[in-house]
Amino acid sequence: MNEARPRMKAKHQRLVLVVLALLALVAAGLLAAYALRNQANYFYLPEQMRDDPPAVGQAVRLGGMVETGSMRTLQDGVTIAFNVTGRENSVVPVRFTGIVPDLFVEGSGVVAEGALGADGTFVADNLLAKHDENYVPRELQDMSEHQAAEMAEETTVGLE
Repeated sequence: MNEARPRMKAKHQRLVLVVLALLALVAAGLLAAYALRNQANYFYLPEQMRDDPPAVGQAVRLGGMVETGSMRTLQDGVTIAFNVTGRENSVVPVRFTGIVPDLFVEGSGVVAEGALGADGTFVADNLLAKHDENYVPRELQDMSEHQAAEMAEETTVGLE
């Protein structure tokens, strides 16, 4: 009465485990993508913001140049308003409340993280200032190229 059930061969057991592991990885990836779907920040240029604006309140990034002469501080003293321009002279008004980065000046590049408001103004939560390839830190501005190289050499001694 002791009938032995046919057992699965070891080769088939490994195959089943590999298939189950792959299914678990795919499921985990899909769950992660679903959970992060609203966290993705899309990047817009001013031209794209004008032609195909994101939904009001959707988190996006706006990149462009700070229009010269457009920056002003509002009455509360901590909010600034400025325009971001693109290559095709399209302009997006931006409002930001907070401390601006040191490199943030008119005529420089900026990436603003935030959302488009119902009135068409981009309300930024964070500003990332960009610098050009000629950027020199304040500490090195008054030094000659030779002095700056010596200072850089001194700071790297002992790190090797």
